[in-house]
Amino acid sequence: MPQTATDTQPKTEQLVTDVLATIDREREREIVARRFGLFDRKETLEQIGEMLGITRERVRQLEKSVVTKLRTSAEQGSLPHIADFQAQLLELLGADGQVARVSVIAAKLSDKPDREEQARVAFLSQLSPKLAVVQEDDNFYYSVGVKSANDEKALKSRVAKLIETIKEIGEPKSIESIAKTADIADPKEAAALASTSKKLATLNGRWGLVKWPMVNPKNIRDKIYVILKENGKHMHFNEIAAAIKDSDFKRKDVTTQAIHNELIKDKRFVLIGRGIYALKEWGYKKGTVADIITEVLKQAGEPLHRDEIVKRVLKSRFVKETTILLNLQGKPQFKRVAKATYALAE
Repeated sequence: MPQTATDTQPKTEQLVTDVLATIDREREREIVARRFGLFDRKETLEQIGEMLGITRERVRQLEKSVVTKLRTSAEQGSLPHIADFQAQLLELLGADGQVARVSVIAAKLSDKPDREEQARVAFLSQLSPKLAVVQEDDNFYYSVGVKSANDEKALKSRVAKLIETIKEIGEPKSIESIAKTADIADPKEAAALASTSKKLATLNGRWGLVKWPMVNPKNIRDKIYVILKENGKHMHFNEIAAAIKDSDFKRKDVTTQAIHNELIKDKRFVLIGRGIYALKEWGYKKGTVADIITEVLKQAGEPLHRDEIVKRVLKSRFVKETTILLNLQGKPQFKRVAKATYALAE
């Protein structure tokens, strides 16, 4: 269960209301509330300026001035609740790798971590002298860290090193392995740092680049690939469908027919039996049983006993032995050259 507010620990909405009450002018309170989205959606400088009848530049100036004053008051210990809020987050982050996304923090502080709750956590964190805040952009999620462990610049630098380490490793790995390679003593801290980056993702206990399907499957085909890769051997399409429904994927409500269609279309997957698929990268090739027998005999460069042919074909096809024998005996491209021994026909 998430950690919720108590009588001695007011909800963030009350904390924010009390902080805003220290701002003398109503117009400035309105600007801060709307710019941070403290009680409703965030608004742009243009939207607020139009509502208040001032320019977007004037809105920006007032916002900067008010937030600077609030931070100064917080540093002096005269801003209500900030010291208690800061202490609460320092304790939470200390047990969670020294940094976390705002969305994660909000979920631990409230039983309703909606957009406004996240905005309030972000706002209060920006006013807290001992907390470092990373603004959301193309590379980072909105995150808060313990400033004594990493200020904003150091945090971003360490995340960049993690990304480079994962690139050099070249495949998804456990956070313990990545932390060791990146020279980070605590794997929990490495995971916390990685979680702030939009360039990284995790799935089934492994971290990797967000563009890697094994940690961030974006479509049905990628999810099929992850399921087969994790299983390590061929699967029937019904088994794949069931595995996707039981997975931790974000979207897993796909039909068995849709999964079968993607298996047929994607070149990464090879049909090796009736409804049974494997990964091409495991050495499987597309083709009929007769095609595989032909390939086996070509690679051998000499006639083979039927038992040996069956053995080699079964390495790449999940079919009955009788199916292989029927192809050997019934297809014109094969000829018997000795007792139970076959070669390619001229």
